[in-house]
Amino acid sequence: MNTNVSTVGVALGGGGVRGLGHIPVLEAIDACGIIPTAIAGTSMGAIIGVLYAAGRSGKEIRSLVEEHRVRRDDGIKDLYAKRASLLKWLKVVRLSWTGSGLLKADRFLRYLIEQMNVTRFEDLKIPLRVVATDFYTGKAIIFDSGPLLPALKASMSIPGVFVPVEHNGKILVDGGVSNNLPYDILPESCDLTIAVDVSPTREIRDADPPSMIDATLGMFDMLIERVTQAMIDKRPPDIYFHPRLVGIRILDFDKAEDVFTQVQAAIPALTERLNDIRQHSL
Repeated sequence: MNTNVSTVGVALGGGGVRGLGHIPVLEAIDACGIIPTAIAGTSMGAIIGVLYAAGRSGKEIRSLVEEHRVRRDDGIKDLYAKRASLLKWLKVVRLSWTGSGLLKADRFLRYLIEQMNVTRFEDLKIPLRVVATDFYTGKAIIFDSGPLLPALKASMSIPGVFVPVEHNGKILVDGGVSNNLPYDILPESCDLTIAVDVSPTREIRDADPPSMIDATLGMFDMLIERVTQAMIDKRPPDIYFHPRLVGIRILDFDKAEDVFTQVQAAIPALTERLNDIRQHSL
């Protein structure tokens, strides 16, 4: 690893609600005075990545998320204060009746883009690369220019959950199928690469057999873990951050608070390493 760090690339992996764990990481990067020069993201990592690339700080992204979620300790006054944001949130994801997926994410993503006041990759303050997967070839498709909406829709289209995206003659699904932790597509000019993996930590537990959807999403997790491990074995990133995330499935959006708590426990060790790298690069 180059000790003279001037360009920093950050890769944010997919993982559904676990992707909210990228927010404490970005807060730590900001607090250490490190300014990323390139970002790559897959699925939820692409969603958080585009907010950051558009100029939002880690703290500002957390505020946006907190505004749109119900906390366990929220009282009536808190819910009343959030009512407008919560109603908007409920309207942005809708059911699909096409048979190719349960949900359509276009309203959610249009709403997200409205919050950023950007519509194209060229509008972003930090260069961003987003990964999707060609359904028929299984190859990764990299977006880094043009409209943001089709790239984000495709990148988060978990097979069987979200409707696949038709774009430029291709059928595209979730980027996690081909590259869930895309640090390898960061520019070669980066002196430091930071990869944030939010895949689950598996524990053997006595439990009832999984439901069909749990089994499907669990197999999806196992598939992308193997692809990611093969990448790391071949060429690891400079910093690989994989916090312990237990008992949180891809679509457990009611467990956002658990994501923040579990990731936050690992942040001090990451901060120490980031500060050490920064000090040695001055």
